[in-house]
Amino acid sequence: MERPAWAPQGIDISMPSVSRIYDYYLGGSHNFEVDREAARRAMGFMPGLPTIMKTNRAFMRRAVKFAVDEGISQFLDIGSGIPTYGNVHEVAQAAHPDNRVLYIDHDPVAVAHSQAVLAGNDNAAILAADLRKPRQILDSPETLQLLDLDRPVALLLVFVLHFLEDEDEPYKAVAELRDALAPGSLVILTHASYDGVPLPQEQAGGAVDVYREIRNPLVMRSREETARFFDGFQMVAPGLVSMPDWRPDCPASQEDPYAYSGFAGVGRKA
Repeated sequence: MERPAWAPQGIDISMPSVSRIYDYYLGGSHNFEVDREAARRAMGFMPGLPTIMKTNRAFMRRAVKFAVDEGISQFLDIGSGIPTYGNVHEVAQAAHPDNRVLYIDHDPVAVAHSQAVLAGNDNAAILAADLRKPRQILDSPETLQLLDLDRPVALLLVFVLHFLEDEDEPYKAVAELRDALAPGSLVILTHASYDGVPLPQEQAGGAVDVYREIRNPLVMRSREETARFFDGFQMVAPGLVSMPDWRPDCPASQEDPYAYSGFAGVGRKA
């Protein structure tokens, strides 16, 4: 397989990548046939996966605009993936060019492409780090240089926590990040779940199995399990809801049923 210029040396381009699969769902071009094949296999069980991912991105943009309107000027996006149209820095800096955004990802492709996209943007950066190691993020020179953790920050955990298994201690990681944030900070979060999926769980489980086979287990948590990530935060209305139901830009139209899969919410640290 020929390695394109945007693919960093040293990565295994014969193994599917969650970031590149996500890029494929969103209609991006930074993916390989091995990623597209894994995505098509998952879509064989859940044809609405691209709808779910696009609905997730739409929620993220609304939530970032909400944060800006609330006076937040700093954004920490963990599990940011490969930049696509309407990314956090584009939304935040469209409101004010001085708004600061730090992206975090452990996928070398996502990091390399983010570096290219952010070249020349002094108020946005990418850090290669892992959500499972919060101190690696909080104590990094990039974080300390770009963000002032003594002032409110919007922490984005958008479609990333479901890639952490229980043994990875995801609740502990979120709590450690929460405790480092100043009062008034927000957490913006989405999570996959069987709740709302317009399919029998057995069929949807086939898509989950595809992710397990590519060594990126997908943990489908319940509403109660997802709500635990907001411990220590006050939920912002309308609370923990399906993605289209979180402060829609316009009255609900006839949404694809897949759009209501999983949960979204925003919490504020008192």
